[in-house]
Amino acid sequence: MGEGPKAIVWFKEVTKKDIPLAGGKGANLGEMTNAKIPVPPGFIVTANAYYDFLQRSKIANKIGKLLESLDIDDSKRLQQVANKVKDIILNATMPPELAKEIQEAYIKMGRGLVAVRSSSTAEDLPTASFAGQQTTSLNVQGEKKVTAAVQECWASLFGPRAIFYREQQGFDHLEVGIAVPVQRMVQSETSGVMFTLEPVSNDTSKIAIEAGFGLGEAIVSGYVTPDTYIVDKDGLRITSKQIGKQEWQIIRNTTGDDKQPNIKVSLPPALQTQQKLADDDIIALAKLGKYIEDLYQFPQDIEWAKEDKKIFIVQTRPVTTIKEGAAVEVTPEITAPVLLSGAPASPGIASGPVRIVLEASLIDKVKTGDILVTKMTTPDFVPAMKRAVAIVTDRGGRTAHAAIISRELGIPCVVGTEQATSSLKNRQVITVDGSTGKVYEGKVAEEKAALPAAIPKKKIKTKTRVYVNLAEPEAADRVAARDVDGVGLLRAEFIIAGIGEHPNYMISQNRGQEFVDKLAKGLTIFAKAFTPRPVVYRTNDFKTNEYRALKGGEQYEAVEENPMLGYRGASRYITDIEVFKLELEAIKKVRQKYPNLWVMIPFVRTVDELARTVKIMESEGLKRAKDFKLWMMAEVPSNFILLEKFLEVGIDGISIGSNDLTQLILGIDRDSEKLADTFDERNEAVMIALERLVKVSKSMGVTSSICGQAPSVYPELTEKLVGWGITSVSVSPDMIDQTREIIAKVEEKLKLND
Repeated sequence: MGEGPKAIVWFKEVTKKDIPLAGGKGANLGEMTNAKIPVPPGFIVTANAYYDFLQRSKIANKIGKLLESLDIDDSKRLQQVANKVKDIILNATMPPELAKEIQEAYIKMGRGLVAVRSSSTAEDLPTASFAGQQTTSLNVQGEKKVTAAVQECWASLFGPRAIFYREQQGFDHLEVGIAVPVQRMVQSETSGVMFTLEPVSNDTSKIAIEAGFGLGEAIVSGYVTPDTYIVDKDGLRITSKQIGKQEWQIIRNTTGDDKQPNIKVSLPPALQTQQKLADDDIIALAKLGKYIEDLYQFPQDIEWAKEDKKIFIVQTRPVTTIKEGAAVEVTPEITAPVLLSGAPASPGIASGPVRIVLEASLIDKVKTGDILVTKMTTPDFVPAMKRAVAIVTDRGGRTAHAAIISRELGIPCVVGTEQATSSLKNRQVITVDGSTGKVYEGKVAEEKAALPAAIPKKKIKTKTRVYVNLAEPEAADRVAARDVDGVGLLRAEFIIAGIGEHPNYMISQNRGQEFVDKLAKGLTIFAKAFTPRPVVYRTNDFKTNEYRALKGGEQYEAVEENPMLGYRGASRYITDIEVFKLELEAIKKVRQKYPNLWVMIPFVRTVDELARTVKIMESEGLKRAKDFKLWMMAEVPSNFILLEKFLEVGIDGISIGSNDLTQLILGIDRDSEKLADTFDERNEAVMIALERLVKVSKSMGVTSSICGQAPSVYPELTEKLVGWGITSVSVSPDMIDQTREIIAKVEEKLKLND
């Protein structure tokens, strides 16, 4: 790859912020490796290598033409086009120097058996479930076979299910890249999946673990019905166990058959009903789950494996099926005969005719309104799952593919019934209750089926506004439907990562307007969803390491020892003015139709930086007005020490970034595992800063908000802020209702609504 962007990086060289380089899976493997979580070692063939392969093999145009005007709902045509694209990629020649670099890395890690996994740059995001759509090759051995497996991963980016999902999510097929982690293979004696919440009810006080014998492929795909263990997070106590009967397992084929590296073998009857994971291991695994969730500050879907008495984490991703604000379900009493029972996998009730599909090639038979009945689903079933009103499977647990996708689609699902495909008949009308795991005969009476799934809460009015922190465009409409007063922190990171190229690199190619248009498109999604409520957009706060990970980034970004304290925020805007102007142009473009889009300037170190930033904005036509508010993030100690001088520059509001502010006041790396217990926004020094920020702002007629994680974690801090006179509190989507209730009680106590 010469002196250009890196083709190979080791796990320890990347973090969760390196998705454009390492893909979702690769970035998470690097993050966990650096956090000392037991991850099997390995390296990543980066997305840069994939893009370089497309460019040098000159196949991008061929692929683009095949995908033009493709009707993704035509399953047969979709399959045909996917096969053609995959053939083009597999028949193209990998650049020889890249093949050599991959082989040298494989030799450096000690050769042996490895897992070669796909890692899309649009994968493992909190609201995009790309996981499982590309190829994973297990038990690969030998330099040439590893190289071939990498190319197979590239080709799998254009499988029918991946094409379908990208089209549905609005991703450009040729802009989504793919990285390929190559990881030491774990020969699992036991393996499975762990959710750091109860995945059906979204109960965040629980951890759900599924376990089975052998390689995890059987559990993740739903081929077998695993054990399910529920653990209370508080006290790490096992509260329930369901032991699944497992008749066979998948293990490595030791005969050396390259075409079949893994084989299915029967288990002795005595083992089939045995508990798959000892209680001590369940607790140890739950501890790891809690630690990983704390690391990401978001519920996680984790794959694990146990070999020779040691537990390994082989990947993690955000749970993409959380429905914010879901209220308690009202399950109507159903008196119809019960035909089948299984595990409740996705809540809700639906009736319709049965359509039995035993293999993915027959999914065309599923029509809109049908109930899909199958042995298990794979990602190839997704087009049919989108047409179905409910899903019933013979096999699988609550973390199987059918369960996860059903929850994401919001349709009822019952898994692990064992006999749905053999006992039900095509066109037979049934009712599926995904909350109880029961399948009933006939259509439940309309008045019962139509009972509301949730009791709508009476809206609580508060003087203090409740805003929400958002970054993912896919979540905008869903969260906008909640009782929330606007977006208090719209982060640019996901939109910029989706563009995937350094803005200066795009400027050098005379593609600055393309950057503007793509950023504006992303911002419009939020502004439109929340109009007329305000959307406060924090201008891009990428650090140098994050910018370097974008395509072309290494040409423009220096390597900094500590990017957190380096070239970021306002310092960058007043230096790299042309890039800042592109961002301002995108904001102006959106505001032509949606004037509810406001701006917030992050990481302002000095009063002069703020003044110069405001001057640039005004010169570009973005001046404070009745419908355009300018805020400053208050996250550097100088902000509260010299607050009066910052406010005199002329801004409408501040928003406290409690994460950075706490980090800089206490001198603690907020990502430090060893100092995690000391990092606390409730520390006396931090509280003094918070109180001054709120009270001085109020005295000078400037609004104050807080957008760090503190109010989402510490309700008692929210009480203090409201008492001091904060104007608004911005929290994560899952905390909207709880925060509103806390604020209402404080306001009532202080008689603020009188």
